[in-house]
Amino acid sequence: MVVTQQKNITKAKPFLKWAGGKTQLLPTIKQNLPLAALEGGTIKKYVEPFVGSGAVLFEIMSAFPQIEEADIYDINPELINVYKSIQYNVEELVEILHAYEDKYIPMGQEERKLFYYAIRKEFNNDLDFIERDYYPNIKRAAQFIFLNRTCFNGLYRVNKKGEYNVPMGQYKNPTICNEPVLIAANAFLKKVRIHLDDYRESQHLIDESTFVYLDPPYRPISKSSSFTSYSKFDFNDTNQIELRDYFKILDKKNAYVMLSNSDPKNNDISDNFFDNLYEEFHIQRVNASRRINSKASNRGEITELLIKNY
Repeated sequence: MVVTQQKNITKAKPFLKWAGGKTQLLPTIKQNLPLAALEGGTIKKYVEPFVGSGAVLFEIMSAFPQIEEADIYDINPELINVYKSIQYNVEELVEILHAYEDKYIPMGQEERKLFYYAIRKEFNNDLDFIERDYYPNIKRAAQFIFLNRTCFNGLYRVNKKGEYNVPMGQYKNPTICNEPVLIAANAFLKKVRIHLDDYRESQHLIDESTFVYLDPPYRPISKSSSFTSYSKFDFNDTNQIELRDYFKILDKKNAYVMLSNSDPKNNDISDNFFDNLYEEFHIQRVNASRRINSKASNRGEITELLIKNY
């Protein structure tokens, strides 16, 4: 008997909750794309040196199939391990996640808490996985996704030792295994090159036919907002200045470059850090929602920056 598989119609989209993810900002980003170059075929390559949840990657590569090459980078080995696991062995990943979901969902709150912290402990006991084990590590990717889907606010936060330290969330019925989305991401990522590396290592791929989207760890707009550490390495003002220098390098290569970041003027109208840093480029303030804050009263509408060289 021949089984006819139903054609996958799920659109590729982010498979993780991610602080700073660009899903809500996509309409504004799309309005600010170099559309003439994208639609006219001048742009043939897409590079995203801080991939995060991949919202912009999925959107642009789906909207402009004429782009021939895509490369994504990140220094977070856990994140890249998840991308590579989906790319190479999504079937095993889905199987493990279904097992987690089937076990976790029927549990009471106290049982869930024990299960969550047991997974987190096992995850933190194996921080050198990338040096020791075959890469990608599918089981570890499943642990990462489980923690991401059940933790507080979908945060990725680690301490200076690299240990994941986000507490359990209070979701009643979290989707731990979104199989259609993972399968769609697998098909999509087969045409993407995935790199565990510093953003500057993307330079050799970039030329005048490349669109580059830079979404670095945001500069905190207040002291309390810096709790969402992106990795065990801080991205401070010196790093932001170094990124500006890289932006200039790409501009001299005649690449099309867009960068997003926080707007310091939300907290201090006299803070011209980015206005001075990118004064020779196009700076646009766009509306966004601040969703990640420990106090609900501190969430709401803010502005973010989109900076372009075109």
